[in-house]
Amino acid sequence: MSEAARDNIAACAAIVHKGDPARFRAAMAAPLGLREKLLVLFAFNVEVARAPWVTREAMIAEMRLQWWHDALGEIAAGGAVRRHEVVTPLAACLAPDQALGLQQLVAARRWDIYPEPFADEAALWAHMDATSGTLLRAALALGGGTATPALSEGFAAVGLAGWLTAVPALRAQNRHPLPDASEAAIVRLAGEALGKLAPARKAPLPRLARRALLAGWQSAPLLRLAAKEPARVANGTLELAPFRAQTRLARLALTNRW
Repeated sequence: MSEAARDNIAACAAIVHKGDPARFRAAMAAPLGLREKLLVLFAFNVEVARAPWVTREAMIAEMRLQWWHDALGEIAAGGAVRRHEVVTPLAACLAPDQALGLQQLVAARRWDIYPEPFADEAALWAHMDATSGTLLRAALALGGGTATPALSEGFAAVGLAGWLTAVPALRAQNRHPLPDASEAAIVRLAGEALGKLAPARKAPLPRLARRALLAGWQSAPLLRLAAKEPARVANGTLELAPFRAQTRLARLALTNRW
């Protein structure tokens, strides 16, 4: 690997460490070759996720997302790709169809620009599939796995777990993250997500593919906590105790589960 390539990987690692520490810890538990690819993929996700929030101007936010959409198009086309600390190594990681698939994630991030709420829970689940689902399908492919409908439903459930932890922050930005924010609705959503996650986690997958999915390591206990104590979603305390989180990640990595 060239010095420039190593510098790009280091830059991606720094982006994920700062912007998505849970996925950073999961990526660091993967074997070196896969770890570097996951850090690049997760750095891309961090950059796209924050693009709508760095400005209050909707047109500028749209342009920032379009920049990433176009960069993925260049990767998919197989020709010259713009030089960038994330785009350059991403081009070395992705197959053309994977790059095109990630454009769905970029398009879904337009939701963050505008204050319109989800029409219903089906729209919320569609957003989870387009964001978390798309990201984890890409991670799975980097680990040599192939997504199934059951896995994709589980990936959306992983997204919902993270989404519930972000509810207070989204509300503070004048967004409406849940179509029904009642505690009864949260209990129902969390239960539905657990129902999607359980069979996905049992799906037979290559060893490396399971390591790629370790990014969902907190999802099940977070969803169980939301189902048991839904008030935590609104008050911003939906999180695992540090020791519990650390031991869970170590146990899953050791047993090659996610």
